[in-house]
Amino acid sequence: SVLPSPAPPGVPDRFRMFRSCEWEVLERSLNILQASDFYWGPLSVGEAHAKLQGEPVGTYLVRDSSQGNCLFSLSVRMPTGPVSLRISFQEGYFRLKNWFSDCVVQLLELVVAGTRNNPLHFDEMGGTPLV
Repeated sequence: SVLPSPAPPGVPDRFRMFRSCEWEVLERSLNILQASDFYWGPLSVGEAHAKLQGEPVGTYLVRDSSQGNCLFSLSVRMPTGPVSLRISFQEGYFRLKNWFSDCVVQLLELVVAGTRNNPLHFDEMGGTPLV
């Protein structure tokens, strides 16, 4: 068993220790996220929901998760109001429900394309479909 590497310079220290191959995935994905218009970094769930409250249904942002076991959260404006869903990171892949990718941005592209024809249902959303 190989000990996980410490965080490389420039990566937020809130991230747990990862194996070096996972760091490469995380660092690449974080660089792509930081260049996007929808990544807000360390934003609380309350702040994220306040920003989304006046936006059209379907508007979303990605933020750092406040949960220690998740890196990112997807906050989405739903018909009933904003909700937040955790994006997990396991074995080098970011996961949301049945979708996974080694890049958060690609994961979101998969989710957006996939929910056009097959809406997602999350318990956190009270059965409201995510499209």
